[in-house]
Amino acid sequence: MTVSIKWLAHAAFQIKTEGKIIYVDLEKYGEASEKADLILVTHSHTDHCDPSKIEKVRKPDTVIIAPEDCVSKIGGNVKTLEPGEETTIDNIRVRAVEAYNYKRFRSPDNPYHPKGCGVGYLITAEGKTIYHAGDTDFIPEMRQLGPVDVALLPSGGTYTMDNPEAAEAAIAIKPKVVIPMHRWDTDPEGFKKKVEAESNVKAMILREGEKFQVA
Repeated sequence: MTVSIKWLAHAAFQIKTEGKIIYVDLEKYGEASEKADLILVTHSHTDHCDPSKIEKVRKPDTVIIAPEDCVSKIGGNVKTLEPGEETTIDNIRVRAVEAYNYKRFRSPDNPYHPKGCGVGYLITAEGKTIYHAGDTDFIPEMRQLGPVDVALLPSGGTYTMDNPEAAEAAIAIKPKVVIPMHRWDTDPEGFKKKVEAESNVKAMILREGEKFQVA
């Protein structure tokens, strides 16, 4: 078996591993048709948590993990993980980690993503670890994630890291591969050049619907 990562749209991904299908941050534009064994949601914003898209791929035994303020929005049985907590579902280990803004604000002292309202996830299967950062700035906790094979990092600016900051995060995290997401209309080529010029990390720029096989 190999682990494959498919970029659906925005911050939405499909991960296939161990014969299981995992979705992260389903939203309205990403095409998802295969039924899910596991669905992860980083936070409640509509471009990361679309209940109708979740319902489309949900089965009676689908495990859903999401922050507390997503539970009533999604409905049914939803598990929550606080940063630092982890769980294992069918040999897939999921650990929640911090994700927040400390330098991007709607108004003074009102960050777009306050600490404690959202998470990122470390997903480990078949000996590979994938880090989905959620919506976040380059935060100190990223330096303590441990070994990461593939990092999925937001790079669009305004609400999250921009290209230069995301590149700095990738260099600090030291994954084998980094994939920019939540890009809006920014050009990820600058991100790729900085990452690869200043580290041994390979930056992969995916098109929507494109897959990456984790070596």
